[in-house]
Amino acid sequence: MKMFLSVLAVALAAQISAQDVDPAVMRINGHDVLSSEFKYYFNKNRDQQLSEGQMTPQEYAPLFIAYKLKVEAAKDAKLDTTQAFQAEYLGYRNQLVRNSFVSPQAEEAEAREYYENMKRIIGPEGLVKPAHIFVGLRQNASLEEQKKAKERIDSLYTELKNGADFAQMALKYSDDKASAIKGGELPWIAKNQTVKEFEDMTFRMQKGEISEPFQSVMGYHIIKIKDKKQLEPFEDLKQNLLRELEQQGMKERLAKVVIDSLLQEQGAPSTLEELMDREAERLAQSSFDMKYLMQEYHDGLLLYDLCSKEIWQKAATDTVGLEDYFKKNKKKYRWDEPRYNGALYFCRSQEMVKKVASALKRKPENEWLKIIKDEFNSDSLQVRVTQKVFKKGENKYVDYLAFRSKKKPVELRSFKSYGLKGRKLKKGPKYWYDAQAAVIADYQSFKEKEYVDELKKRYEVIVFNDVLDTLK
Repeated sequence: MKMFLSVLAVALAAQISAQDVDPAVMRINGHDVLSSEFKYYFNKNRDQQLSEGQMTPQEYAPLFIAYKLKVEAAKDAKLDTTQAFQAEYLGYRNQLVRNSFVSPQAEEAEAREYYENMKRIIGPEGLVKPAHIFVGLRQNASLEEQKKAKERIDSLYTELKNGADFAQMALKYSDDKASAIKGGELPWIAKNQTVKEFEDMTFRMQKGEISEPFQSVMGYHIIKIKDKKQLEPFEDLKQNLLRELEQQGMKERLAKVVIDSLLQEQGAPSTLEELMDREAERLAQSSFDMKYLMQEYHDGLLLYDLCSKEIWQKAATDTVGLEDYFKKNKKKYRWDEPRYNGALYFCRSQEMVKKVASALKRKPENEWLKIIKDEFNSDSLQVRVTQKVFKKGENKYVDYLAFRSKKKPVELRSFKSYGLKGRKLKKGPKYWYDAQAAVIADYQSFKEKEYVDELKKRYEVIVFNDVLDTLK
């Protein structure tokens, strides 16, 4: 009996100690939310705030409660039991778990091996950073074309000898437009990375030197050597190498080696799924951050499914509710400059423009795109159309046709004729769909708040303010 009481006392002491270290900060629908969980989400939310003032835990609490209430509703709706949800969640979780099998030491060894291989390839001659002015010449160029290209490169070289700025000359005259905008500057190159003629010239020149014109299989070049160097020490390149290898799938490859080895060990889990479950449990017990990161994946997916089904989709298609919300908040959507809600269409002839205008006459605006597709573009593209709310100054064709701009826009090559159908809106939208994106987003937020208010009536929420007030 004494031994039993002693064991019981130790257990109770351990429980009380755990509660002291990580007490519940609130209870939602009968489930305690520990301080560690609240602090995880609070700190993550705080880190995401930029210019806005930092929230206090007390200010953040209502947002967190709304989040947890929606998660409870999703669980009650059994959204977490569907096959699609389970597959998506385990995909996220298992990727996180797989990464845990890769040690920093293994990653560094991989990066060091990659570095040593780079060093061997680069060799003792190191790296060169050239800039060039390029005059392109196709391989089957005529004698006349070859003559003109040679005369052009020689002329540019003469200007350089007379003091012209190399970067400005490259910007204005080089046929290599990608490097021209950078003054002709090319990436660092090593041996065997470019055509022989270019390489031979580059590696025998000194820093700051400008070459005479020379020909490669691509055309004529004038080179300036911007810099030369040996490959930097490993430690200087380590982080960049790790990022590059990560993009190449290093972690996945290293994780697979470890996982395959673990599955072969005696007494190991018999399936990959069991191994993933075991490692996920270990990670959750070893770190609050890992525990709540996995929970964040789980609850975030649930939240998206719930909001999409119960709030966002319903709100976006509730035309009666959208119209009513718009009428009550119409002043919110007023603008300083006029807009034009309509369809701008381009045709191959003025006759086609008239046909499109006739087809759209007295037809509902939301059917215009379908009419054009069915009547004019079913077999081939006869009409190019954009339907939206245009701001003044946003589109030169709309400005000319609707806002009386005096500058007539240049005609397109194939679709020379154009027309405009719609409504000019001077002070603000007339209908909710004139400001559709903004109205839908605001209405969804409004309905989400209503939904959370309903959940507060459905689920009991108790906040332990004495604990909340201790959080910093």
